[in-house]
Amino acid sequence: MSQRKPIKKAVFPVAGLGTRFLPATKAVPKELLPIVDRPLIQYAVDEAREAGIDQIIFVTGRGKTGIEDYFDLAFELETTMGERGKDMGVLDPTRATPGDIMSVRQQVPLGLGHAIWCARSIVGDEPFAIFLPDELMIGEPGCMKQMVDAYEEVGGNLISVLEIPEEEVSSYGVIKPGKDVSDTLTEVTGLVEKPPVAEAPSNKIISGRYILQPEVMRVLEDQEKGAGGEIQLTDAMAKMIGTQPFHAVTFAGSRYDCGNKTGFVEATLALALEREDMGAEVRAIAERLLAE
Repeated sequence: MSQRKPIKKAVFPVAGLGTRFLPATKAVPKELLPIVDRPLIQYAVDEAREAGIDQIIFVTGRGKTGIEDYFDLAFELETTMGERGKDMGVLDPTRATPGDIMSVRQQVPLGLGHAIWCARSIVGDEPFAIFLPDELMIGEPGCMKQMVDAYEEVGGNLISVLEIPEEEVSSYGVIKPGKDVSDTLTEVTGLVEKPPVAEAPSNKIISGRYILQPEVMRVLEDQEKGAGGEIQLTDAMAKMIGTQPFHAVTFAGSRYDCGNKTGFVEATLALALEREDMGAEVRAIAERLLAE
């Protein structure tokens, strides 16, 4: 097996306004809204760390400095907790080695592809991961760890996919599959955005996690606006298919679409039910409410 550059950097596009969650997101970034007792962004960062990624790059916008503050030292809080003998371990996931978390601004909302391109100087000439925090992926191991393991096998570019009922494919980006490398690893020969059910090349949808080679930045630099008048990451990836290895990893786990309120509530309930400290009580509450 040839030596591959390890995946050590991850880009998190978090510049969106979160308008679906107004008025809650008027002053609080959507990524800091809690799923039980941890903000949505924490789950994605934990997933990255589990996969061996140690450089976190936030692509932010105006009003999103709270995300950086969340991963910073909270002097007053920690001093007060220490003086009162409180357990400081609860804050461990929010800590970072100085220099491991950085941010760049996306001044104009020109789409996901443009947001990724804004991180080009930090990414440099290295392969990197992309996390869409709205997609909450729960698995053991996590989605990105599954992808990194596959990357070490085949290299190149990878995207995470999920199999869904065929009648639902028209709402998602779908891969055109080539040969199967394994039960969970498939060659990608094309990408189709929201195809009609009868024309969909598969039922495997793109699900918010990517490992891409740095050449995608050069493609994005010259990328014309696509759907919605935005620079689309999917269009740039489509241009790379055939010039570099491109595979899809079928995620073994659960996905929650926290970009909408229903998915957010579903994720909160599902994770609460799995908690040893509250699962039984939450289940009893849910059963009581459903019986009313």
